[in-house]
Amino acid sequence: MGGLPTQNTSTLALPGLQQNQESAKPTTGAESKPKKKICCACPETKKLRDECIVQHGEEACAKWIEAPRICLRAEGFNV
Repeated sequence: MGGLPTQNTSTLALPGLQQNQESAKPTTGAESKPKKKICCACPETKKLRDECIVQHGEEACAKWIEAPRICLRAEGFNV
């Protein structure tokens, strides 16, 4: 009788430890893996960038070109 609870306790302890390790991994994984597709992320900044380039040319829109990159990095993309 004493052997059964010991086995169950050790079995329960191992999955608990694995869950703690796994819950730590998705946190870092969530930071590195974005939740959206890159084409769907940051539509507002991309729209402003595109409008600026059409109206004023690339040279005049450096800050608007950089804005979507900053937004995408915040969303977890490597750009």
